[in-house]
Amino acid sequence: MSPPKPVRKAVFPVAGLGTRFLPATKAVPKEMLTILDKPVIQYAVDEARQAGIEHFVFVTGRNKAVIEDHFDFQYELHDTLEKRGKQEALDILAKYQPDAGTTSFTRQQKPLGLGHAVWCAREIIGDEPFALLLPDMVMKDKKGCLSGMMDLFRETGGNIIATEEVAWAETHKYGVIERGNDRGAGFEITGMVEKPKPGTAPSNLFINGRYILQPEIFDLLEKQKPGAGNEIQITDAMQKLAKTQQFFGHLFTGNTYDCGSKEGFIRANLAFALDDPELSADLLVEISKLTT
Repeated sequence: MSPPKPVRKAVFPVAGLGTRFLPATKAVPKEMLTILDKPVIQYAVDEARQAGIEHFVFVTGRNKAVIEDHFDFQYELHDTLEKRGKQEALDILAKYQPDAGTTSFTRQQKPLGLGHAVWCAREIIGDEPFALLLPDMVMKDKKGCLSGMMDLFRETGGNIIATEEVAWAETHKYGVIERGNDRGAGFEITGMVEKPKPGTAPSNLFINGRYILQPEIFDLLEKQKPGAGNEIQITDAMQKLAKTQQFFGHLFTGNTYDCGSKEGFIRANLAFALDDPELSADLLVEISKLTT
């Protein structure tokens, strides 16, 4: 069997309105809210870059131009820092600056769902497998979630879904997979259920926002009718694709923070701050004051 085509491109859907963070997101995209000194979107891009992704595709919406600006070269800022001898700041900017020609931006004109947002990237992705990262889900581990998925993909090919354990009592809140036989560093996925009724989940492994998908998903998304929430759902298309292609699961054992919620966003800031030697000691003292 010939090795699978390499995964070179990643899609980042960033067209959402972020209404749970109003009024902060009235003029600032939710993906640009910061966890310490980096915006949420930067964590997903860093994870993709660590995994070997070469091209970053952003599906944007109205009032999201600042995301494009963030990944652009800011001449005025660079020139000012250079003249002032701020080499440390220049090094930080260079570390996160994508190479020329490695970012693409396309527009989702109407909020028709995640599946539709992914479909909007079809012409940029072309006929090759691609990664899909939901930026709201910020992962924290020594080895990135997508890196582990890429290792599995090189063994199995097909489609890869990242999963994570959750308490059985919480399975009704998530998309949950049915686990099959072990396969390499992962396992076969034999079914997917969106928000199963309490007590009916086939496993306690939920889909945590990272995917590697084959390009045939685009044909299915083009014909996909609206599902839950009257939106075009990526899960519905994956269930159809699973009838003709294999799906495999990667079990992520790090920590995931849903930064689309206020609680998850605060937890992420605390987790990354406590991991920073310059911040952790003072932060622990402050937490102790607030909780006693």
